[in-house]
Amino acid sequence: MEVAKVLHMNGGVGETSYANNSLVQRKVIYLTKPLRDEAITSMYNNTLSKSLTIADLGCSSGSNTLLVILDIIKVVEKLCRKLNHKSPEYMIYLNDLPGNDFNTIFTSLDIFKEKLLDEMGTEMGPCFFSGVPGSFHGRIFPLQSLHFVHSSYSLHWLSKVPEGADNNKGNIYISSTSPLNVVKAYYKQFQIDFSLFLKCRAEEIVEGGCMIITFVGRKSDNPTSKECCYIWELLAMALNDMVLEGIIKEEKLNTFNIPIYYPSPSEVKLEVITEGSFVMNQLEISEVNWNARDDFESESFGDDGYNVAQCMRALAEPLLVSHFGEGVVKEIFNRYKKYLTDRNSKGRTKFINITILLAKRS
Repeated sequence: MEVAKVLHMNGGVGETSYANNSLVQRKVIYLTKPLRDEAITSMYNNTLSKSLTIADLGCSSGSNTLLVILDIIKVVEKLCRKLNHKSPEYMIYLNDLPGNDFNTIFTSLDIFKEKLLDEMGTEMGPCFFSGVPGSFHGRIFPLQSLHFVHSSYSLHWLSKVPEGADNNKGNIYISSTSPLNVVKAYYKQFQIDFSLFLKCRAEEIVEGGCMIITFVGRKSDNPTSKECCYIWELLAMALNDMVLEGIIKEEKLNTFNIPIYYPSPSEVKLEVITEGSFVMNQLEISEVNWNARDDFESESFGDDGYNVAQCMRALAEPLLVSHFGEGVVKEIFNRYKKYLTDRNSKGRTKFINITILLAKRS
């Protein structure tokens, strides 16, 4: 599997699109807003730059993409008024893999700019937008060009399926039944990818610049903990059922692994310290229900299983289609929904989020 070619969220605005199934991600953006506001305030107070370059890595598409950018600009504009400082020019880089639905983003930019001007109520510096297709597991921006880097729910994706995970039979991610070598292979790939990510961003961020990152992670030091693995174990159960019924070949399942890793706080800290380009100023842990509609709506919309299955389909469908073919995807998620409904009937289950604020070392 060439991850860079097949990993992207479902595009468009249809029923299974990421745009219509990303409430979990939106909830996390709201939860991390105080830390993000604090970071941009401190950075801008220290630089008072005439131009401000902001990059959102793993931006995807839909309303969440520009929500973060809107918040950041509003914070800077309020600071400018308070300090009686001329509004800066904004250069906004939106990055994701080439398969991302950049067209949907671009068609919404005029509405975004109108909304921004309406909310601010006064003239402000111009905003220039660029889409930047490419993997953030390598260099994607010019040297010392970025002031503020944001990434939410992206860095847990790996650059490739770990080498040495080919005996993870019956599983699609780490689980309690995974051989030890598989667990080690996943962690090693996370170390390689995150270290390279930090090295590349250190070359691209200006002195005094900073970066805020949110991963899906885990509190436990055990990488097979159900708090990080269970949502994928349930999908594996659905796939195993289809193998038993002859719908999917066993070999196909045994050669499929999700290129993702949910780290612990200690694992994240270790890589930051080991790579050495950044100082970690803060680390926060937050939680959000698998079914984020519990947090946004007083009345349920559909059932829990349906909502969570739609969320997972929006992000995993391209990987499944690439490996198993398009013809079985609907059946996979119908079965997955039943497992999710049964699990959620026994109590709410949550994603664990790790948010870190990093400042570039001078």
